[in-house]
Amino acid sequence: MPDPAAPHGWLILDKPRGLGSTQAVGAVKRNLREGGYPKVKVGHGGTLDPLAEGVLPIALGEATKLSGRMLDSDKTYEFTIQFGEETDTLDAEGEVVDRTDRRPPLAAVAGICQHFTGAIEQVPPKYSALKVDGKRAYDLARRGEDVDLETRRVTIHSLEFLGPDLSHQGVSAFDTTLGRPDPYDPQAPLELADSVTLVAHVSKGTYIRSLARDIAHALGTLGHVTYLRRTKAGPFSEDQAISLDKLNEIGKGAPLQDHLLPLEAGLDGIPALALDPDSAQAARQGRVVSGLPQPDGLYFAKLEDTPVALVEIEGGDMKVARGFNI
Repeated sequence: MPDPAAPHGWLILDKPRGLGSTQAVGAVKRNLREGGYPKVKVGHGGTLDPLAEGVLPIALGEATKLSGRMLDSDKTYEFTIQFGEETDTLDAEGEVVDRTDRRPPLAAVAGICQHFTGAIEQVPPKYSALKVDGKRAYDLARRGEDVDLETRRVTIHSLEFLGPDLSHQGVSAFDTTLGRPDPYDPQAPLELADSVTLVAHVSKGTYIRSLARDIAHALGTLGHVTYLRRTKAGPFSEDQAISLDKLNEIGKGAPLQDHLLPLEAGLDGIPALALDPDSAQAARQGRVVSGLPQPDGLYFAKLEDTPVALVEIEGGDMKVARGFNI
């Protein structure tokens, strides 16, 4: 039986809680090695904290050239805010730095989502990988040093509250319906929330822990993240992700191709461009190809089923933006 070919493409890992992103990359390398695959570059498409779980795109071979695009992509997270305590890390791993007995009404949580939708300003957590004067913020924070991070502008495309039916805590649908009794009692006590779970579709650079902190503050209380799951990263969703057990089966001989997504799976929204052998050869040599009829823009150029390059077409001229060595 011939040795397996060098893999190029994406493995989408359902990263478990407690495993770091670098450790996940190491697990992929180990299983590829044990499975007899040639050595290739392996990288991830966006860090997940050890506390977080969910979709972690792992790039293999030439797909690592697209990891930067994945870092810039939108992400979707499901997360739980526990009210009453704020921690120094803004999650359950940190030390409690402040407490309050105040709990927000569930109806207020549902109503606050719109306030945090769109372009917002947020201060990243001091326990983050951002650099301050050339040093990681979390290293400075662990040494007890003051960490001042600049406010950054991010976009919350959508923010949804996953909770019970709140219609009985707002304006009653019966208020404007004549001849029917109104079951809504404005004097009834509001149901308070100890914790809530939200779903956020966010731009690159958004810190969910900071979002949770700011939501709690806006509700007049304190809070921190106790559960965080990434359900989508760029074009990749959790239904494409494999468990660590499935990954380990690859190291024991299970076919990698059953789970490997093609390189172009990470190029959502970029049209394909079929090249003839002469044009493909020119692209591989970095030469400009002229006289193309396609509109200006970025294309994924292929020779039959083989990826050749990401190319830019401008005025009929095709120039290579990123070549693939496959």
